Amino acid sequence: MARMAGRRVLFAVPVLGVVTFGVFAVAAASPFDPVKAYAGTAGLTASQENLDQLRANLGVDQPLVARWWDWLASALRGDLGDSSVMRQPVADVIAERMGWSVLLAATAFLVAILLGTGLGVLAARRPGGWLDRCVSSAAYTLEAAPAFWLGLLAIWFFALKLDVLPAGGLTDAGSDVVTFGQVASHLVLPAAVLGVSQLPWFFLYVRQGVADALAEDPVRGARARGLSERTVLLGHALRSGMLPMLTLIGSRVPELITGALLVETVFSWPGIAAATVEAATSVDFSLLAALTVLATAAVLLGNLLSDLLYGLADPRVAFDG
Repeated sequence: MARMAGRRVLFAVPVLGVVTFGVFAVAAASPFDPVKAYAGTAGLTASQENLDQLRANLGVDQPLVARWWDWLASALRGDLGDSSVMRQPVADVIAERMGWSVLLAATAFLVAILLGTGLGVLAARRPGGWLDRCVSSAAYTLEAAPAFWLGLLAIWFFALKLDVLPAGGLTDAGSDVVTFGQVASHLVLPAAVLGVSQLPWFFLYVRQGVADALAEDPVRGARARGLSERTVLLGHALRSGMLPMLTLIGSRVPELITGALLVETVFSWPGIAAATVEAATSVDFSLLAALTVLATAAVLLGNLLSDLLYGLADPRVAFDG
């Protein structure tokens, strides 16, 4: 296990380097001007000399490779630079917002895994039954539904029509303190929408895996020995049927990150979505590179977690082979 994790870390180093360079290259080719975005309305009346001086102060007058290398060298020393659009250090921007994004993504992922596994097991017990047909149809429908559309639909129904849940934000309007109750109530809709958008994949994988496991000879033998259906299902079929789903956890991380950005925007959740959008449109090199590195690292860690979980669940898998 340690050797595999070490190889993955060594592989991640050049990947993150290439990704950061790609961010600077794409940003350099962007039609957005970081100087005008930083200056705002004052840039409309500023002289060219002032704009050039501001461009030098921001460091965007340097060649692409020089800007990337300066940022990378500073990042390796623990200095992520300053955000030109947020007007504060990049580390502070991430520290203020990352916790809320992690809370939303983790809650949604837990909802998707628990509901997807439970419904998948129930549907696999009786393939072709009414529950299987209903849930499978809903899963295929949700698979094609964009997360932002589900979010808008949830706001219309639960916040506007029923008025049982807040439409967005982190706290109630006019509140100047953050309480657990307010955060919990405001978390319900975005976490449910993001979780439901990920649920179809877990349901379909678990349903197929458990259904295949129930048809295998060891499971049939367990039933022939007189074991209860619950023991057969939970002790034999579920463990075998869950193996394909474990590999899905890592592969869904990119989709989870993308969905989280959309859901945060729809529900005005104070995570990294707004910072990412502003960094992209304002060509904020330092903030954009740092957020991209975090997203890439999350994907790599997700893939590593999938392999570790698969190996722990199936002893036949060799970590160091």
